[in-house]
Amino acid sequence: MPGPVSTAWLLVALCAATGAYCLLRMRSGVEEQRRAAGGEALMGFGMAAMAVPAAVFTPPRWAWPVYAAVFGAAALRALWTARGGPYHLHHLVGSAAMVYMAVAMAVTPQADHHAHGGTGVPLLTGVLLLYFVGYVLLSGARLVPAAASAGGPVAAGWGDRPEVARACRLSMGIGMVAMLLAM
Repeated sequence: MPGPVSTAWLLVALCAATGAYCLLRMRSGVEEQRRAAGGEALMGFGMAAMAVPAAVFTPPRWAWPVYAAVFGAAALRALWTARGGPYHLHHLVGSAAMVYMAVAMAVTPQADHHAHGGTGVPLLTGVLLLYFVGYVLLSGARLVPAAASAGGPVAAGWGDRPEVARACRLSMGIGMVAMLLAM
């Protein structure tokens, strides 16, 4: 990821921690929760890997098509499961955004990965930015009531708490905004 190294490392830490928590959520007794957590773990770890500062590690050229293939498969899975509810559409958009970023990195000359520049925001990047900014704002607004009512009894284990899952989704949305801005 181009840009300040400290910002990139913070994004790596945020996405990796979110991915790790999502792996823990996969132990849930609720099948739908496990399924969603698996996709979110993949997204978190994929974002962490993509956010590693370019000054520290530049992936080989073959890595970007692999990223695109993995997230393309995740997008197809999200498309298939989208019949189950609108939340899966968000997984589809997130996976498609990861494919878009991987393809953009694959076609960008290696020297340009370290430099800023450009003549504006491409249309698709702008549309994805608008979507994820809206998602972050909406997710943040939804999280406030959940945190305010968290004082009640908690019947589920800490891995099944909906407000923590929402916070993870919010942090991945913020990470996606940061990655799209860095493009």
